[in-house]
Amino acid sequence: MRSYTLSDFDFALPPELVAQHPAAERSASRLLDGTGPDPSHPTDRIFRDLPGLLRAGDLLVFNDTQVVKARLFGEKPTGGKLELLVERVLMGQEVVCHMKVSKKPPVGTVLKMAGGFTATLLGRWPDENGPLFRFAFESPAGEDPYALMARCGHVPLPPYIAHGDSEDDERRYQTVFARVPGAVAAPTAALHFDEALLAALQARGVQRASVTLHVGAGTFQPVKTENIAEHTMHAERYEVPAATQQAIADCRARGGRVVAVGTTTVRTLESWAASGEARGDTRIFITPGFAFQHVDLLITNFHLPKSTLMMLVSALAGYERVMALYAHAIRERYRFFSYGDAMLLERSPRPQSRATPC
Repeated sequence: MRSYTLSDFDFALPPELVAQHPAAERSASRLLDGTGPDPSHPTDRIFRDLPGLLRAGDLLVFNDTQVVKARLFGEKPTGGKLELLVERVLMGQEVVCHMKVSKKPPVGTVLKMAGGFTATLLGRWPDENGPLFRFAFESPAGEDPYALMARCGHVPLPPYIAHGDSEDDERRYQTVFARVPGAVAAPTAALHFDEALLAALQARGVQRASVTLHVGAGTFQPVKTENIAEHTMHAERYEVPAATQQAIADCRARGGRVVAVGTTTVRTLESWAASGEARGDTRIFITPGFAFQHVDLLITNFHLPKSTLMMLVSALAGYERVMALYAHAIRERYRFFSYGDAMLLERSPRPQSRATPC
């Protein structure tokens, strides 16, 4: 089997194709149907065409995580400005954050945060040399971290979106079925679904189930090693409920296909398959050669060059096919990344042989 390097997943993307705002209607985004026999001649569709591409008995699996307003601003006792991005809420008032500041404050520093609460630096996380920072939040009203973020925080838009967050972002950088708060980035493939489309899929006989994976800021971390095997994946929390496990078993029994909505759903289902654990933290790294056990089709947005997600979609659909589809998308001026358009991929029939740890 061919060995891949980081450069294999690079491509030239005109900057004007990076979507800065969502489509006027969720299901009015474009959909590149990459399931045909010739990837150099895929079919250009609209996302609301999706019910006609699925079959009665197929199972759509969504990620029901909810994006929290995790970006918080404040200052040090010296007056220096800083920014926190809450990656995870721990027990009680404690949180784990990324910290953007000119000079890191010492442990014990009490930060004054916009909105009238404080954040006390307790140390690094997950250990004394960890890349993240552990804080304790405290407010006069005794609000928990989720309440503080809801009141004081900002939508954590991706770094390639140039504008500040707005009320429209608060609504549109969230799926219509978001249920479990905890993500700092949206499961973007699911942003294209609206209530009318969900009703059309139900009428078609397509079943629906959910998993939870709280997307972390690490999803935007670049791969820095040309040898992709040397890359260390970030950890994200996931859960596959018992009802979803049964829904997948029922889907298999009736001959249906499991359709993952987004790469986060793929990572969740395949983490469960690889580890046998229905909940926990995953660092699964899916690259060409990965042995998929659950996912048959994937609905996904277009991803950053040289990213782990480019590697994941290439593992599922085949490297040559994916690169041909991306070339077509660029020629046809599809919109890229979180607020961009989507594509439909089918798992490659070629035998796979390698799995990676969770």
